[in-house]
Amino acid sequence: MRLLLVEDDPRLAKLICEGLSEDGLIVEHAPNATLGANIAELETYDLLILDVMLPEGNNAGFALARQLRARGDHTPILFLTARGDMDSKIAGLETGGDDYLAKPFDFRELHARIRALVRRAKGSSSNLVLLPMGYTLDLGAREVSKDGQPIALTPREYALIECFGINAGRAYSRDALIARVWPEDTGVELKAVDVYVSTVRRKLGEAIIETVRGIGYRLGRLEPSRPTAERAS
Repeated sequence: MRLLLVEDDPRLAKLICEGLSEDGLIVEHAPNATLGANIAELETYDLLILDVMLPEGNNAGFALARQLRARGDHTPILFLTARGDMDSKIAGLETGGDDYLAKPFDFRELHARIRALVRRAKGSSSNLVLLPMGYTLDLGAREVSKDGQPIALTPREYALIECFGINAGRAYSRDALIARVWPEDTGVELKAVDVYVSTVRRKLGEAIIETVRGIGYRLGRLEPSRPTAERAS
């Protein structure tokens, strides 16, 4: 599961990113609404966590939500704010937000709200992504399976294949994969990506991930379905 956090308080942002990463979630952080809008336009996320009061203004988070909705982005939005009055909550929901959590908050409640919002969003569309070699990626259950049997993957291995699966056809450099699969660790070496790709290939098969010369890696190609031969009359 990939989340974008738009929060200008560096201490709080660090706590949220570290806490959610420990739970196996991939969290990217933007310190202001301008950068958040740019990132959200380029990447796909399961959930956006927006602070209401950002450097651009006291209601910049609301303005960002309106901007995203206006351009057709329906990613679930959870607002975080120190203002917990009813009028502020209503304003947040009316701008396109899906939930509203007042600061200070219990981290367990943040986890619960995130999962509830993502479940609700996934319920309106398919959780399943087809992978090469007959595998299926279940974004809701966070697992890879084949013929109904889950494959044992570590959280990092799953995060790697999820990154490829939700962006099928896109080639990622090693640096880009580190930013998505190891967002909380700035000390990861490029060779760690090669090691994990090799491990995933060993578990799922060589064709699951392709090497793109001069760039990095991407999801392997799905085998085209063969048309059923018509019986000659």
